[in-house]
Amino acid sequence: MTEAATVRRSRITPEREAELYAAVLDLLREVGYDALTMDAVAARTRSSKATLYRQWGGKAELVARAMRHQKRADFTNLDTGSLRGDLHALVLRADDCQMEQDSALMRGLAMAMHGNPDLLRAFRELLIEPEVEEMRVVLRRAIDRGEVRPDNPAMAYVVHMMVGGFAARTMIDELPPTQDFLTSYIDAVVLPALGA
Repeated sequence: MTEAATVRRSRITPEREAELYAAVLDLLREVGYDALTMDAVAARTRSSKATLYRQWGGKAELVARAMRHQKRADFTNLDTGSLRGDLHALVLRADDCQMEQDSALMRGLAMAMHGNPDLLRAFRELLIEPEVEEMRVVLRRAIDRGEVRPDNPAMAYVVHMMVGGFAARTMIDELPPTQDFLTSYIDAVVLPALGA
C-alpha cells in the first residue's frame, strides 16, 4: 500500500471500517456488484459519498477490501506443525453458514469480474496475490518439515485445487461447500497430489 493510501485511510477507526465492510457485503448479497452503488453504501452506512471515495477510491477497491477484511486474518500464522493440520485449520476458520454465504457472494463477484477490469485488478491485488503468497509460506513450512518435495509439480496448483474444491461443490453437487466436504477434499485430493 502506498504512503498516500495509508494516510488516506487513517481517519476511520478500525471499528468503523469493520462496520462499513459488513454493510458493503450485506448490500452485495442483496443487490449484486453491478447494482451496488456508492450512494447506497453511503446511505446504508450513514457516510458521505465523498468520504467513501476519499478512503477507497471507488467501488471495486471498497468491495475487494471488504472481502479481504472478512477473511479475518492471513493464514501464515496457522502453524499446526503439519501441512494437513494447516490446511484443515484454514478450512475451519469459517463455519458452514459463512462458507455458504461466501460461496454465493464469490459466484456473483466472479461474474462481475469478467466485465469489470477495475474489480478484477482490485481482487488480484488485495485478495488473490496475498492469498497465493500466504499459501507459499504454508507450503515452504511443509517443505522445511520434509512433508513435501520442493520439486513436486502439484505445488504450483495448490491454490487452484483449494479454490476449485470450494467453487465446484455448488456447481457439481448443487450443495454448498462445508467444513466436512473441504477437509475430506484436502485429504483425498490436495495432500495426495503433494505426496504428503
